[in-house]
Amino acid sequence: MHISELPREQFEGYEICFSYESKAYYDLRMRTSENVFALEFVRTPCAPVRKEFTDKLFAPYWDDPRAYGLWDGREMRGILEITPENWNNRLRITNLCVQEDYRRRGFGTLLMTRAREIARAQHRRALILETQSCNAAAISFYMAQGLSFMGFNACEYTNEDVPRHEVRIEMGCLL
Repeated sequence: MHISELPREQFEGYEICFSYESKAYYDLRMRTSENVFALEFVRTPCAPVRKEFTDKLFAPYWDDPRAYGLWDGREMRGILEITPENWNNRLRITNLCVQEDYRRRGFGTLLMTRAREIARAQHRRALILETQSCNAAAISFYMAQGLSFMGFNACEYTNEDVPRHEVRIEMGCLL
């Protein structure tokens, strides 16, 4: 296995297919009063739910994105895409994907390690990414990588994110 940078001119628009199965979600529970905003995300078991979606590398809305492929010989088995957030000196992971058959073998850790190395080399103050409250396996993986809860948006995707248990969660670590 090796990681190499993917040339933008060759991989711009390259489609990434994401898929996962979740047997739990993090239920957002909020309480608001004049003096208190209280919230918690409670891990809640559920019947298995499968999610699939696609994204493309080097989207035009990212500033100076870079992408890296994790290669097994001539086959790409994982992708890491990052972009700097210069206004607040963070490095954002915009895409992190390992093919399903190659998960739980340390390949995601290799890609996260590369992201941390790049962030430190660029003297970034933090590494951050977005996930969803319904992706319990990814949240567990990110926590095992030393990331923690940094914030959320209760209506990022639709006005029904909370009841759908698909709330945007920001996870990250300070460097």
